[in-house]
Amino acid sequence: MTPDLLGAVTGVMAARAHLAMFPLSNLDRFGLDGVDDLAVSLWWDGASVVGVTRSGMVLPFGDPAAAPKMAAAIAERDLVGVIGERRVARALLVAAGLDGVAATLDRDEPQFLLDLAALVVPPGQGQLVPVADVDQSLLTGWIVAYTIEALNADPVRAQAQAESSLKRYIAARSHHVLCVDGAPVAMTGVNARVGDMVQVGGVYVPPALRGQGYAGCAVAMDLARLRDGGMRRATLFASGPAAARAYRGIGFTAVGDWTLSLFDGPQRRGPGHGTVH
Repeated sequence: MTPDLLGAVTGVMAARAHLAMFPLSNLDRFGLDGVDDLAVSLWWDGASVVGVTRSGMVLPFGDPAAAPKMAAAIAERDLVGVIGERRVARALLVAAGLDGVAATLDRDEPQFLLDLAALVVPPGQGQLVPVADVDQSLLTGWIVAYTIEALNADPVRAQAQAESSLKRYIAARSHHVLCVDGAPVAMTGVNARVGDMVQVGGVYVPPALRGQGYAGCAVAMDLARLRDGGMRRATLFASGPAAARAYRGIGFTAVGDWTLSLFDGPQRRGPGHGTVH
């Protein structure tokens, strides 16, 4: 991908931005072929796009029929996983010979979309505060628990990553905590932002506090804040039936499914999609 084509490629993805929030946001933050682990390299055929971050995450977008060409484009790269709309992501996994590879996580989740003009903010008391204003040791524990539960991460690795994740949240001002009567009860955040759309991520409620509507309230309050700042649309993924109910309750509508496949160690495929040693 050459820089002169970038505008055309991003235009194709922006037309269906909710299906390309990760690559579009990473391009905006880190540029094409940048040095950050989240920086993206791209291949496209005029309609379909596949991105690969420097760390090896594959981000497909477009027609599942383009999966064989996508697979050829990512050959001989060290890959750590695939994230994308279910049909194209699953087709790419098969075409690249990565379907069935040992994975720490391999699941499909429903995607939801919301016009923020239709946002429903549940009644109730509580205050949304930046993560910087909450006890850091408590939040580090929450992030460890979230990483283990949501991403099936190794506990040792999750612990090692939690402090750096919290520092990124604070620096980006991307995450907030819902406090009720002064006590933290839920965390929510934004993991991608493109134009007037945000993608919600990092939603967590400790197990002992679940079932009380805190997740939906935290997400709704944060989205109301973002709407007042000019955002117009939001998307997110639900990790289970309880989360889906919470998101429907504040106005989200299901629009499809996404695949999240994280490999148990880097994978590399040669041009014929055999393992490269």
